[in-house]
Amino acid sequence: MIKLFPTLTIIAAIGSGVVGGVFFAFSNFIMAALARLPVPQGIAAMNSINITVITPTFMTALFGTGLLCLVLIAAVLMGWSQSGSYWLLAGAVIYLIGNPIVTMVFNVPLNDALAAVDPASANGAAVWANHLNQWVMWNHVRTITAIVSMACFMFALL
Repeated sequence: MIKLFPTLTIIAAIGSGVVGGVFFAFSNFIMAALARLPVPQGIAAMNSINITVITPTFMTALFGTGLLCLVLIAAVLMGWSQSGSYWLLAGAVIYLIGNPIVTMVFNVPLNDALAAVDPASANGAAVWANHLNQWVMWNHVRTITAIVSMACFMFALL
């Protein structure tokens, strides 16, 4: 079983890197492009993205990596001590808090609020402005924590 942990750590590094890359794209140019659209079109595009992102591939990357992090945390806490165990623990905790938890607590409720608003209304414009501000801020958190987690997993393997 212990021989599996380097492989699981590599998979966690790849998963957090993939997730961080997706979020990096949103933080750096996708949301800026959507903000340039007229409000109803920006809302419609974001709502469409929020529907199409729910694929087995992306959900496995985001939440499967989170599940793998739970396994790695349990291994470290149950006494698995290899060089790099602290890096492994740090990467797993940072990923779990910064990605699945931030997604569910902050980004998903903002997406739900956006989906519930009339894009052509004054309230729609206000919700969109808040979305662009708050969602992007939390997405920056997801981006940074996924990339830091990937680096921690890589250090754990050294």
